Formats: sequence, C-alpha cells, structure tokens
Amino acid sequence: MSFFNSKTLLSPVLFAFVMGLLSTSADAWQYDAGRFAFKLNGYGTAGLLEPEFDSPEFIGDWRVRGQMNYAVASGQTLGLVYAIDAAAVDEDKFFREAFALWEDRTLGRIELGFTDSIARKLAVGLPDVGGLRVNDKPLFYKKITPHGPVVSDTTITTGRSALRANIASIPKNGMQYGLSVSGITDDYKYAIDAGLKIRQPAGKVKTAYSFGASFMDRPDNYRTDSYTPRVTADWRAQVSGGMNLQYNSWIWGVSARLIYDENPVGPVSDGLAVGTGVSYDILNYSLSLTYIFSDTGIWNRDVEDYMDHTAIASFRYKYSENIDGWMSLGMTTETPFLAVGMRITF
Repeated sequence: MSFFNSKTLLSPVLFAFVMGLLSTSADAWQYDAGRFAFKLNGYGTAGLLEPEFDSPEFIGDWRVRGQMNYAVASGQTLGLVYAIDAAAVDEDKFFREAFALWEDRTLGRIELGFTDSIARKLAVGLPDVGGLRVNDKPLFYKKITPHGPVVSDTTITTGRSALRANIASIPKNGMQYGLSVSGITDDYKYAIDAGLKIRQPAGKVKTAYSFGASFMDRPDNYRTDSYTPRVTADWRAQVSGGMNLQYNSWIWGVSARLIYDENPVGPVSDGLAVGTGVSYDILNYSLSLTYIFSDTGIWNRDVEDYMDHTAIASFRYKYSENIDGWMSLGMTTETPFLAVGMRITF
C-alpha cells in the first residue's frame, strides 16, 4: 500500500491554496438599491481521496447561490433564487434550486419552484467538519462504489426535479413547521411532505429537534438517493427525526430516516439510515467523528438485505475567514480511505 506523496498532492491542493489566497478578503457579495437587493454566495472544495490508501483520486465540490429580493411593503418580500452545485451537475441537472418566494415577517414564507421539501429544510443533520458532504450525497461514494444499495442520507428527501410549493411558518417560541406539495413530473404522481423543528437556543445547553414525514404516490423509475436502485411502487412513505445538542464547544447529534415502498417492482431500494456524530471546536481547529448505518431491504423477505457501516474522523483548520483545510480518515463496510482538501467560501 502507498500513501499520499508530494506529486499526487501538489496539483489540486496547490491550486485550491492559490485560489484561496486570492479570495482571503472575499465575503458573500451583496448589492442593495432601494427596494431591491441581490446576494451571491457559495463555496469551492478541491482535494484528494485515496481508497485503501492507494491510487489517490481528485475530488471537487462546489456550490453557487444567488438571490434577488424586492421589498413590496414593510415586512414583506418577493424574491427569486437560483443555485447550482456539483451534486446537481453529477445528475445532469442545471440547477440545485430555482424558485420564487414570498415572505412575511409576521406570518411565514411561501416558495414555488424547484427546491428541497420543507421536511428536509427543517431537518437537523449530523455534526461533520470535513469536506465530504456527509449530509448530502456523500462525496466518498463517488470514488468508492458500495457493494450494495445504500441509504446514505439520514434526512428525508423527495428530490428537486418536480414543481413544488413549500409553506413554512415563522419561528415562534422556538418552533417552526411547514408543508410541501409537489407534482407535475414523470417521476411520480404527487408527493406531500411535512416538517417540524423545535429549537431551544438559550441557556448553557442548546438543543434542536426535527421531525419529518413524506408520502409519494406512484413513484415510477424514480431515485432520490444516488446509491440505491430506482423505485417503481404503489407508494413510498418516509419518516425522519433528529436532534442536535450543544454544550460550549461540543455538539452531539443523532438522526434517522425510515423508507417503506408498497409493492415495489424490481430491485429493493427502501430501508433505513441511522447516524450519530460529535464535533468539538477550539480556536481555529475543529474535530468531528461521524457514524452512519444503512440497512436496505429490511421489509422484503424474499431478498437478503444489505447493511453498510461508515465511520469518518475529520479535522479542520481555519486559515482565515474564507479559507480552511480539512482531512478525513474513514472506513466503509469494505474500504478504508483518506481524504484531504482545501475549502474556499465567499
């Protein structure tokens, strides 16, 4: 087995470092002109991932998001949002988000277009300081093909490819809730999602809880998880829950997602994902340990279910407000790996 050497690290990491030096003074770019406001932000990650500590491969991740707002009245805003990222491009899509919004400071928010469901937007994920996108289509599975179907995400998702309407309340007494309805797609007849978040940000111990539920009618050759087969069934139901607890610089989190398909046709793609993680910050340093367990096929007695265990330890050092470097050491069921990279935010 070989380890990283100077030649394999030099090109992408040096590129990220040089680009970072050019961006040290950057921040989210915002322009205000009377009732109009425009904001642009995002990030870029460049690095290497080495499965089984051999044959390092380049990995890249990025996201750009723009939002334009118009203040129609005191406390009321109309807006347009467009975002694109590496995960969307991997699936041959030209947007991550593209929707219009209306927001009232005393009532809540309405979104119409292509975006995540409210169950996902109100969910709490797992603590992670690395750059492998643990909570959203993990990057390591781009280089390490699972030996079976994996439910890699512990929060509900019904995709972003159908026209969707989201309605969310304003946070009140630490509670926020919402409802999503989506359809007008060849992937399924319709989907309904609901989400709830309860936060207690005051005091020495801060907590956040989330709950989600989803029903999808007639999924047809549809896949929302990149590492499971496409599903065709009478209907799909999902539930999820999560908790984050913060004490000083410590954060501990747990989350879980359960998927059930009624009368599925073809390969099995439902099951569960359960995860937990802890992170710690001190000065410019951050550490985290994350574990995710996936079990696919638990409802079908005719096939053997596939279980996957993934554990990742990550370290991050913040060079400046906009540049940091990270390193992750991980293990899937079959494959150990090491990853390093640089991240630039703006």
